[in-house]
Amino acid sequence: MLRVRRSLTIKQMAAVSGVTLVTLCIFITIQLFHLAQQRREDYAQQMEQVAHSIRQPLAEAVLNVDLPQAHLLLNTFKPLGIVTRANVVLPNDIQVLHGDFPAERPVPAIISSLFDLPVRISVPLYTLERMPAHPKPLAYLVLQADSWRLYQQIRNIMITLLATYLLMALVLSVAVSWCMNRLMVHPLRHMARELDALEEGQILHHQLKVSPLHNDDELGMLARHYNRNQQLLARRFGENPREWPRHPVTALPNESLFSELLAQYLRFQPRPARFNLLLIDVGTLQEAAGVLNEGQRNAMLQTVVDRIRSALSDNDELGQPGPHEFIVLARGAERPFQAMRLAREIMAAVNAPLTEGELTVRPVASIGIAHYAGDGILGAEALILNARSALVSAHHQGKNQILFFDPELTRKTQQRLTQESDTLQALEHNEFALFLQPQIDLNSHRIVGAEALLRRRMPDGSYSLDAEFIPFAEEIGLIVPLGYWVLEQGCRILADWQREGITIPLSVNLSGVQIQQRNFLLELKTLLSRYQIKPGMLVLEITETARIDDLDRALKLLSELHHSGVSVALDDFGMGYSSLNYLNRLRCLPINIIKIDRSFISSLPEDDLMVRIVSSIAGAMNISIIAEGVENAAQYQWLKAHNIPMAQGYLFARPMPRNAFENVLRQGIAPVALPAGEPDA
Repeated sequence: MLRVRRSLTIKQMAAVSGVTLVTLCIFITIQLFHLAQQRREDYAQQMEQVAHSIRQPLAEAVLNVDLPQAHLLLNTFKPLGIVTRANVVLPNDIQVLHGDFPAERPVPAIISSLFDLPVRISVPLYTLERMPAHPKPLAYLVLQADSWRLYQQIRNIMITLLATYLLMALVLSVAVSWCMNRLMVHPLRHMARELDALEEGQILHHQLKVSPLHNDDELGMLARHYNRNQQLLARRFGENPREWPRHPVTALPNESLFSELLAQYLRFQPRPARFNLLLIDVGTLQEAAGVLNEGQRNAMLQTVVDRIRSALSDNDELGQPGPHEFIVLARGAERPFQAMRLAREIMAAVNAPLTEGELTVRPVASIGIAHYAGDGILGAEALILNARSALVSAHHQGKNQILFFDPELTRKTQQRLTQESDTLQALEHNEFALFLQPQIDLNSHRIVGAEALLRRRMPDGSYSLDAEFIPFAEEIGLIVPLGYWVLEQGCRILADWQREGITIPLSVNLSGVQIQQRNFLLELKTLLSRYQIKPGMLVLEITETARIDDLDRALKLLSELHHSGVSVALDDFGMGYSSLNYLNRLRCLPINIIKIDRSFISSLPEDDLMVRIVSSIAGAMNISIIAEGVENAAQYQWLKAHNIPMAQGYLFARPMPRNAFENVLRQGIAPVALPAGEPDA
C-alpha cells in the first residue's frame, strides 16, 4: 500500500501561512512607519506650541542679554517630558545658550536611521523695536524631542501589531486550510484509497465515483476524464489485447513495455552494469488451456506467476511477453553462474505439482538466458532476441532445460554449479580438515603458535587444496559457511588445548567477504562464548590484499573484538596498498601481528630491502612480526641475525594433521631441532 509522505493539508497550510505572513509583514511595516510619522508630527507640533508660548519673553531676555532670565525660560521645558534639549542659536549656527537637561538615553542606530530621529524644531526670535518690513531673526530657539521616549512608543506599537496580526494570521491559516482540506484533500484521499484498493483484475474496467458536490468543479472534471480514459482503454484492449501494456490477469508488463523498461535501465545506469535476462516458457499452461475454463486458467496462470516471483529478489523485474512466457531482468545476478542458480530455483518452483479443480499437473518449462557483460554493445531488443534464441535451443533439447545464448557460458556455469554442489557435499560429509603449521621462536626454537590451514580429502585419501579454491568459494558465496566452519573448528581445537594445558595461540585465516557479513561479529562472539576461549588464544588473520570494499570499516569492526580478547594479524603485509595514509590509519587499529609475505622471504638473503622495510614499520608501530614461507637455512640465518622474532615455513615443518601436531607438542614443547641442511623442495 502506498503511503503519503507529506500530507496535502500540511502543504496547503504551509503555503497559506507563508503567504499570510508575508502579506502581514508588509502591512505591519507600512502601518508602523505611518504611525511613527504621526508620532513625529505630534511631537513637533507640541514643541512648537510650547516654544511660541515663551518666544516673546525669551527674545527680550536675549536682546537685553539677561542670561539668568533666558536660562530660566529654557529650563521651563523640563517638566514637559518630551524635550531633551533646548538651545538658543545665532543665525550663524553658533550656540549661545542652552538649557540644563539630563543626558538622553541612546537609541539603536538602525532605529534612528529608519525613523529619522531625533525630532528637532527651530523657532525664530525677533526684536519688537523698530520692526522692518522684512525682519530678520535675532536668534533661533532649537528644541529636540526625547528620541528614547519615541523609540519606546514605536517598539510598543510594533509588538502590539505583531501579536495582533500573527494571531489573526494563525486563525486565518487554520480556517482556510480546514476549508481547503474538506473541499479538496478529503475527496482526493478518497479517490486515492479507492484506486489503491483495486485488485489487478479490476483495474481495466474501474470507474471513479464522485460526490454530487464536485460534479461541477475541477475534481469532477478529473474523475470524468479518468473514467473516459478507462473506457477508451477497455474498448481498445477489447479490440486488440496485444496493444495493452500489461497482462489483464497478472498485470505484468508485456514485451513492448518490458523492452522499454530494459532500455531505460541500460540507458540510465551510472556505470556499466552486468546482469542476466531469463526468458521462461511454461508449456503446461498452453497444454492445460483446452481442458480448463477461463477462471481456472487464470488461477493456474497466477499460481505460476507467484511461484516465479517467490524465487526473485525485490531488485528483479518480471514481465510476461506471451500467454505462457515470462521474462526476468535479474539485476542481482551479475555472473552467469548466479543466473544459472536463479534459473534452477525458478525451474524447481515451477515444476512443483499444481492442482486446479480436478486437474493435477506437474508443469514443465524451458529457460533461455542472455548475459549482458556491461560493455554497452547489446541493446534491449538484441538481449531479448538472444534470450529467445537460447529458449528455442533449450526447448529443442527437451523438457526442463536451461541454456545460455552462448554455449560456452552454459558449459562453464554448469561446471561452476557442479563444483559448488561438490563443495557443499564435501562440507556435509566432513571431507574438510584443518592442518596446523607451527610458528617458531627463532631464539629459543620453541613452538610459540600455530596457523590453521584448510585442506580437503582427495579421492586417494590424501589432503590438499587447490590454489584457486578460496577465490572460487568467495565468488560463489560458499566462503561464508565454509569460513564459519573453519572458525568453529579452530575454537574447538583451542578449547581442547585449554583443557590439556596447551597455551599457544592458534591463527585462523579470514576472507574479506566473510568479514563484511552483517552477522559475522555476532557469530564470532557466540563461538568465543560457547567454547570459552581465553583472551589472546585466537588470532584472526586478514589478508591485506583481500577483496574488501571498505578496509577501514572491516578493521574497525575487528577492533570491537579487542575487548573480547581476540588478536588480529595482518597477513601478506606489503602486497596490498600500504600507503603512508593507510599506515597512519593502521596505527590506530588493534593490529597485534604483521606477517611478512613469503615472496619477500624467498628473496633472502640476496634482496633484503622489503623485509627490512616491513620490519622497521612493525618496530615503529610496536607490532609483533612473523616471517612466513621460510624454506632454507640461509633465510633462517638472515632472519635471526636481524632480530626477526618468529617464523614459519617448510624449513621447520609442513602443515600437518592435528594429531601429528599435538604429538610434536607432547613429545616436547621442547626446542625444535633445525635441519642440518636445506630441506627437499
